[in-house]
Amino acid sequence: MGQQGSSAPDPTVPSAPTPDPVNGSPARAYDELPDGVVVVDASGTVVVVNRAAARLLQAQAEALTGRGYRDVLPFLDGQGHDWWACTDPYAGLTSRTRQPEQRLVLPDGRALLVTASYVRGIDRSVARLVVSLRESRSREREDRGRADLVSTVAHELRSPLTSVKGFTATLLAKWERFTDEQKKHMLETVNHDADRVTRLLTELLDVSRIDAGRLEMRRQVVDVPAAVRHAVDGRVAGGEAPDRFDVVVEGDLPEMWVDPDKLDQVVGNLVENALRHGAGRVTLSVRPCPDGEPPGAEVTVADEGPGIPEETAARVFTRFWRGGDRRGSTGLGLYIVKGLVEAHGGTVEVTRAPGGGALFRFRLPAGSPPYV
Repeated sequence: MGQQGSSAPDPTVPSAPTPDPVNGSPARAYDELPDGVVVVDASGTVVVVNRAAARLLQAQAEALTGRGYRDVLPFLDGQGHDWWACTDPYAGLTSRTRQPEQRLVLPDGRALLVTASYVRGIDRSVARLVVSLRESRSREREDRGRADLVSTVAHELRSPLTSVKGFTATLLAKWERFTDEQKKHMLETVNHDADRVTRLLTELLDVSRIDAGRLEMRRQVVDVPAAVRHAVDGRVAGGEAPDRFDVVVEGDLPEMWVDPDKLDQVVGNLVENALRHGAGRVTLSVRPCPDGEPPGAEVTVADEGPGIPEETAARVFTRFWRGGDRRGSTGLGLYIVKGLVEAHGGTVEVTRAPGGGALFRFRLPAGSPPYV
């Protein structure tokens, strides 16, 4: 006799997939990712091991789940020390959100490239630890990318520094031979080139913070339309014609908690990009996020230039993308835009503007007061 109240499952009703204890989605969805992924819960217990991670760890996923993360991932650093003892994800710095990729070694000597991301709760404790694993062969690709970065930065620094050196050496050696107007012109050139160097170094620091997950967000209530108008006013004060810009504000925005400095940087970089690579009138629009999206603000910056080819659109937010115009541009602006927008939990994309130019659209969630 069966137990009272029990019933056999109805074969006509499809069984639900086994829920992932992290977020309720099927755990097998992680198997579609090309990199190994191990998800650890707040207690330090492994709850998900995808197919790629099981292959890299040379074990069955079922045999790894339910165990402590340090047993499943016994990583050693370059000095042979327990990497987890050094990083201490559950009791370490509460401001840390991720560990940049590092080459770590398993006890059997196999090397893996490891990245760890910390998902924190409202009390800043680790609610979920997500560890990504790659084979060390990808390090070769990283090294090539690093060499390209060094080469590009050296090239960008050489031009302004050569100008600064040349003009200052000339002024020091032949000061009396120049008129006041000539001296002023050379000093203005030196000042301009020094600003270029400062801007490049600032952008490189921003890229470093974005890559390392160390961006500090100082959220406060911000008037987004006012921030957009401020960016335009700054360009007009710098010599751009006022009729070059059109600012359109539609609808009522929710209360926006964002970092005002980073919002200014995002809008400023997009306006700079439209002026440098676009043509005609630059239109900036601010409106609430469309229905079906989380409450927030949508900002678009569109120009009337040649636009961005569809096959190129996927690369515009990568490092050192500069389209067809390399003059005076570091190629880091749009990469920084993407990093700053995503740090707010937003999204950014580029499409074709109605007038034929490029249209950049970013959306920022309304957010909430920062945890104190």
